[in-house]
Amino acid sequence: MTNSGQKQPKLLALGDAAVLIEFSNQLDLRTNTRIQVLAQAIRHRRIPWIRDVVPALSTLAVHVDPVSLGFADPIQPVRNLLTQCLDEGLSPERSFNQVHIPICYETDFGLDLDEISQLTGLSIEQVVNRHQCSEFMVLMVGFAPGHPYLGGLAPSLSVPRRSAPRVKMPCGAVAIANAQCVVYPFEIPGGWSVVGRTPLRVFDANRQQPSLFEPGDQVRFDRIDRSEFYELARKEGTE
Repeated sequence: MTNSGQKQPKLLALGDAAVLIEFSNQLDLRTNTRIQVLAQAIRHRRIPWIRDVVPALSTLAVHVDPVSLGFADPIQPVRNLLTQCLDEGLSPERSFNQVHIPICYETDFGLDLDEISQLTGLSIEQVVNRHQCSEFMVLMVGFAPGHPYLGGLAPSLSVPRRSAPRVKMPCGAVAIANAQCVVYPFEIPGGWSVVGRTPLRVFDANRQQPSLFEPGDQVRFDRIDRSEFYELARKEGTE
């Protein structure tokens, strides 16, 4: 990946301790992939004044140590670093993980399958098959700890957010809206349409790797039945 033919990103200071690199004002999977690889390249350099690198849907936040920079404007150092990375060309420093997530689509877990079926004109089984066959990529993790936003949803499943959000989404609920899919790590409010549920513990602060998902991961959903769901839930402690 090089910067040839690419629109130049915009840099915005977020106070004196972070810079937001804005590549686009809309979601584009190719741009998001470029952001993920750039984040890798910056982390790989292990620059002392960089505290963290946080990729999002179409932006990249670079958190800096203002003391190390002498409280100077952080934009120019980040701009120089960005230019160096782009001039050298971007290629992945590591292979992104392949993550398989078990999911139960039975109707007491897929709370909105009937409504999705009506909106799309597909049968419930067609909805399930197209969701399961979608090739997802983690675009970003945010909103809540471990909460992934997945791109790659089959276009035929693109439905708007629900007009009336739920006050509580079930923990592990897998839901869709527009061109994306999410997995709720906790029982929190949400306005996306639920297609199924995973028994896995999506986020656990006591694990060495707290989140099941990292930006750039490739994700596939593996269909399980109700008995398999409860068996895995008992092992995970998510019943």
